[in-house]
Amino acid sequence: MIRGARAGDAQCQLALGKLYLFGGASLPQSPPTALHWLHRAAIQGRDEAWRLIGSHVGYEHAQHSREAVLPWYERAWEAGVLPAGLVLAQLVLSTPPGESDAAGALGALGALGMAAASAHGSLRAKAMQALDAAVRAGLPGAVRLLAQQQPAPAAQAAAAPAAAAADAPPIPINSLAYVALDEAWGKLPRAAFLEQALPLVRQLLREAPPDAEAARNAGWQAAPQQVQLLARCAQALAQVDAYADADVGLEADGTELHCRELAAHGGDRTAQLALGLWFARMTRDGQRVRDGIAAVNFKRAIRWLTQAGEQGLADAWFALSRIYIKPEFSQRSVSEAQACLERAADMGHSAAQLECGIHAWRTRRGGEENDVRAAYWLHKAAAQGSGEAQAALRRIAPQTDGGGWAASLPGVSRELLGSQPLLAARVELAGWFGLSRAEALLLDVKAADRGHCLVVDIRASYGRGKRRLVLVRNAQQRQALDRIGRLFEHVDAGLNGPEGNYRQRLYRLKTWLPGEGAGDAAEQAGSNGLQPA
Repeated sequence: MIRGARAGDAQCQLALGKLYLFGGASLPQSPPTALHWLHRAAIQGRDEAWRLIGSHVGYEHAQHSREAVLPWYERAWEAGVLPAGLVLAQLVLSTPPGESDAAGALGALGALGMAAASAHGSLRAKAMQALDAAVRAGLPGAVRLLAQQQPAPAAQAAAAPAAAAADAPPIPINSLAYVALDEAWGKLPRAAFLEQALPLVRQLLREAPPDAEAARNAGWQAAPQQVQLLARCAQALAQVDAYADADVGLEADGTELHCRELAAHGGDRTAQLALGLWFARMTRDGQRVRDGIAAVNFKRAIRWLTQAGEQGLADAWFALSRIYIKPEFSQRSVSEAQACLERAADMGHSAAQLECGIHAWRTRRGGEENDVRAAYWLHKAAAQGSGEAQAALRRIAPQTDGGGWAASLPGVSRELLGSQPLLAARVELAGWFGLSRAEALLLDVKAADRGHCLVVDIRASYGRGKRRLVLVRNAQQRQALDRIGRLFEHVDAGLNGPEGNYRQRLYRLKTWLPGEGAGDAAEQAGSNGLQPA
């Protein structure tokens, strides 16, 4: 996919942009990289690309390439994507002074300057319309930008939603208060944040349904700013041990659960995760907790954890895998647990990667590629600092001495590189990965390279060989393997290829490297148990 995207394939660019946008396939979540590939796909006419840009890429990433991506946000806003309207307003209305001065100077260029000024005015009017819609929807940051465009009283008047609007939230929104609370969340201790948030929380909880089920049955829905406030209050109440210090003034446990249920109903993924764990009476790592709900409710736990997982939380999928293997769960399913575990591992969950690796290794007899999958997941977990994964990797793919028989050979001459490039590459490969002489001469480099490891398997042409894995442990080994792989890209590495059979290859090796003639016994020495032909 990466090769296709770099080559200009629009479908690959779109798919790669989506992976970087949401995270997956072992790629990290990276909005700037996603914007790069989605922008290239949109240029080639992929409508889904600019819709994704408008829906999910915020101003903090779009501002660095304003002129290039501005048309996509404008098009997405015209197509009804509300978040795109806010970013469009930020890009247009937050233009640096130097750019506005330059736009003003266009007036001196006659008709061309007038046309440019007219286009700029039309775009600014569209941006103001988008900003007004964002304020009415309660999108974070919209009120602050509006306040920069108008005097404070006018901004407050525009921030209040119309009472007659059909989709108006049930509770009036003081948008400027939510902006202040948003800043307080990042600057103040949790107890101080609760002191400031308490008035709005009381108002919300007085007029809101008692729980998520009642809210769903009544069709009640809070504005995005309210959902965020409820989720943050629930998180703060869980973190503050001494509620008296915060002067909460409410029944602490009931308030925390009430806030969390309403935030989860509103779509906040952290609240959904916390609520699912509460119903399952477990921690994020699957350990059972003594306090919490009186009786476990796995059905409701699965519902909330699934919603949180679909929004990109790996902890939710890992918790689901723990639920599905519980003996007391009436719908216990090992296959469903494994599917959830692999989704968590794909999202980068270290414990899930470790468990997937161990499971693949234990079932290696059921599929020849299971050892490769085991090494892959354990390598991922070890990269995140898992000591257990590192120990398992040492058992599955023991680290070689780094040279073996190839390290004792004289340096490869320039003459050998020029006349026998494939033989020289095999000798170098043996030095990098500690291959035996037979492995180095017979290995099919293209088939052996699995990205994270080499599958060394020469049993088809060397009866005493054994299948084993050799990890690619650093960037230098990866670069060397890529370079050597390019040499064999269009070469048949089998016994019917240009290199000949094993005896011919061995004869060629001894001819060009006479010092290798005394190394027959060295072939018997390795940990893989190979014997001479």
